[in-house]
Amino acid sequence: MAGTVPAPQPPPGPPPRPLFWPWRANPLRRRTDTARAWLGLGVLLAVLAVAPLAGALVGDAAHRHYQDVARHQQQTRHLADATLLHDAPRHPEPGSDEEKKTRYPVEVRVVTREGRTRTTRAEVAPGLTADSIVTIWVDSDGEATDAPLTGKEVRSRAAGWALLTAIGVALAGAAVHAVTGFVLHRRNLARWAAAWAETAPRWTTPT
Repeated sequence: MAGTVPAPQPPPGPPPRPLFWPWRANPLRRRTDTARAWLGLGVLLAVLAVAPLAGALVGDAAHRHYQDVARHQQQTRHLADATLLHDAPRHPEPGSDEEKKTRYPVEVRVVTREGRTRTTRAEVAPGLTADSIVTIWVDSDGEATDAPLTGKEVRSRAAGWALLTAIGVALAGAAVHAVTGFVLHRRNLARWAAAWAETAPRWTTPT
């Protein structure tokens, strides 16, 4: 409607800074601004150079470690027939997908390669009755254990360590940049306070 007074608008914010403003001549640019900009660039380049290298080195070391673990497990673990000593609990939802994935710990009896009979606890499917026979992995002492690591698991764990290492390098770089930025900001505040302490008496008049 004509003659309507428009609602007051908030004052415009500061104009966006150009991408390379810390390196451009500017009367408002401080030495700390330039120092922080160079530091940020240096940290970024260092992270980009170090993170892949550190990840590759750690990933290779982890891969060799888990390969040794897998070989040791293959030498010390084997499949054995185990006889249930008690009935396994029944799942509350028979026939469900959850039942197919659920396992319950039950005491079983196994015979080791040396012919010794051992009693151990193994994870078995729900609803199995006593005297049922299941095949489980056992170690050299006849204790139930997990299957040896597969090649896929070895690669997955090594890749995980490589990724964690690369992320750690990036986080360390971000922490260095944040701490130095905080120190430079505190230095700016101290300089501002000193400059104001020198300028303030000129603005005040004796009463």
